[in-house]
Amino acid sequence: MSNNLEENIQDIKETVTKPLPHPPALTQKSSANALKERLEWGEPALTILDVRDREAFNKQHITGAMPMPMEQLVEMAKKSLQLNRDIYVYGETDEQTSQAASALREVGFDSVAELEGGLPGWQAISGPTEGREFNAAYSDK
Repeated sequence: MSNNLEENIQDIKETVTKPLPHPPALTQKSSANALKERLEWGEPALTILDVRDREAFNKQHITGAMPMPMEQLVEMAKKSLQLNRDIYVYGETDEQTSQAASALREVGFDSVAELEGGLPGWQAISGPTEGREFNAAYSDK
């Protein structure tokens, strides 16, 4: 019986000392899958910024994304976000996304990820979206 107890204690020690799982870390360029995985973890410490124009945002955007059109991005971000906040940004194209991320980094935001593929990339992995287009499609069902 004491042998079983020793084995149980050893099993518990091995389990307790294993590293805890964690979501993927923020990188300068991020896949839609990496962002989705962080959201599925329930990561509260990140912000998704949509830098497309207001019309495109209203039509459809990643669920929970904040609208910050390119021409107002830096001003709005400085007013509403902490510099050390994890930020995922996407635009109309990967080029616009890269420009937005660079603009944010230049003013001191140090944790900015470019969401590769933008909204289409997000949709390709069945990431949740919202907006007029989504609501119209949903109400037809």
